Amino acid sequence: MSETITIRTEYITLGQFLKLAEVIQSGGMAKWFLGEHEVFVNEELDQRRGRKLRDGDKVEIPGVGSYVVKSHE
Repeated sequence: MSETITIRTEYITLGQFLKLAEVIQSGGMAKWFLGEHEVFVNEELDQRRGRKLRDGDKVEIPGVGSYVVKSHE
């Protein structure tokens, strides 16, 4: 089951998303986390913390969880 993460903007970066989803404690941990863990965005491996996530995008982190981005504009 996927957890829904609601954003209030058009998009959110993968680094910001990790903090919002409480996967990491601070934005500064994003680069380290993406280097140490596999993160899949819409079933594609992606390690760019600047990757823009939009409404409907799916993020899967093996061993951590799966998430769906929902826009609340």
